[in-house]
Amino acid sequence: MLRDWNSGRFNLVQMILACVLCIGVAGAAARYRYRAKAAPVIEYPAHPESQALKEKYGPHRNSYSEEEWCIRDFFNDTRDGFFVDVGANDYKVTSNTYYLDTVLNWRGLAIEPQRQFEADYIKFRPRTKFLSFFVSDASNQQAKLYVLGKNSLIASADRSFTEREGQKAKEIEVPTITLNDLLDSEGVKKIDFLSIDIELWEPKALAGFDVERFRPELVCIEAHPQVRQQILDYFARHHYTLVGKYLRADVNNLYFAPLS
Repeated sequence: MLRDWNSGRFNLVQMILACVLCIGVAGAAARYRYRAKAAPVIEYPAHPESQALKEKYGPHRNSYSEEEWCIRDFFNDTRDGFFVDVGANDYKVTSNTYYLDTVLNWRGLAIEPQRQFEADYIKFRPRTKFLSFFVSDASNQQAKLYVLGKNSLIASADRSFTEREGQKAKEIEVPTITLNDLLDSEGVKKIDFLSIDIELWEPKALAGFDVERFRPELVCIEAHPQVRQQILDYFARHHYTLVGKYLRADVNNLYFAPLS
């Protein structure tokens, strides 16, 4: 209450606090409207680890966050490796494997259910084989994928996740496959680098993958809070450990390597 009715005077401290509260609420509402409309990338404060990677490998990158720098650092820019990119999406924009392919001469598999991205892989990244599947815990089924009409870079099997940007998502049906079945069908025996970015579906993909058999040297996996613990548990069970060097350098993903 702004007025002290017993004294008949305004309380100056209360008035100032009320003004600050009003400004804060209005500012928060404006920021919410801006985010819903423009969906800007969240910029986190740079940690020393991230800055060190940027100075060594940057300043530019193709990946969404610091993934490209972390991957290059782990492999020390080794050439001619083999990768598997699950949830590959665009051949270049926010790609974790574009640099490996186009600069370091790696080859690999790009697995992405949205077939419209295939043509650019064929044209610009011929060393990478594009496979249009939705990686899950079972093969030969149909899954529902929710995609933003104006931004196909955002897609998930979780409708609410896709629509958090404030748009109505388009529903499409896509064929599923387990990562084990896909790798066996392609004759893959060993993976150097595995990237998984499928917006909350990571535990399902891991359920159909024998990480100890294919034994990737490095796994970069997106870990939203809703699924982070399931991801940690999976890799702990299969004798993989977190690469602590990248925990603060890249706050969006977790990096795992074999214990031995």
